[in-house]
Amino acid sequence: MLQRGESLGVFQVESRAQMNIAAAPEGLRTFYDLVIEVAIVRPGPIQGDMVHPYLKRRKMKKEDIEYPYPKGGNKDELKNVLHKTLGVPLFQEQAMRIDIEAAEFTSEEANGLRRAMATFRNVGTIGKFEDKMVNNMIRRGYDPEFAKNCFNQIKGFGSYGFPESHAASFAQLVYISSWLKRHHPDAFCCGLLNSQPMGF
Repeated sequence: MLQRGESLGVFQVESRAQMNIAAAPEGLRTFYDLVIEVAIVRPGPIQGDMVHPYLKRRKMKKEDIEYPYPKGGNKDELKNVLHKTLGVPLFQEQAMRIDIEAAEFTSEEANGLRRAMATFRNVGTIGKFEDKMVNNMIRRGYDPEFAKNCFNQIKGFGSYGFPESHAASFAQLVYISSWLKRHHPDAFCCGLLNSQPMGF
């Protein structure tokens, strides 16, 4: 049902963008694809320009996907961090691991960045990490555009980027809601009507 884009009224996946991603030929195949779908159509990944690169990579063969690495450095440095999302950072945990692995942040600095991500809109402290992160990555041989995109995505997490565990929990709710819609459409419809007014 989800693969056909029949998700109107289903928690988290009822927008046209979500329907299109699910119904694409390279769309939903596994539960983890649903975890990513829930996380990717969010202001954070969208503002960080991560959505289209991820969808483009999903069409590729896994062996053709290249993972960012510093010139002359370890080609697998970020592969372990990014392999589940095909080389595109989508989750808060990945952003923190990139800071530690690629920008040589200490765990304390990465935790400070995590706190800044959570309070970006109110406090505006995330900017103090930009120069260190981007410059360290470039100094170590990472592509400047990748370094800047990484920081922009982290900045976007202040606008509702997801931790992986949050996306997985939401994906489970999507699956359960879809099961109810498919097998008990009358109760599902009644539940929607009883919940009015709703958001989207």
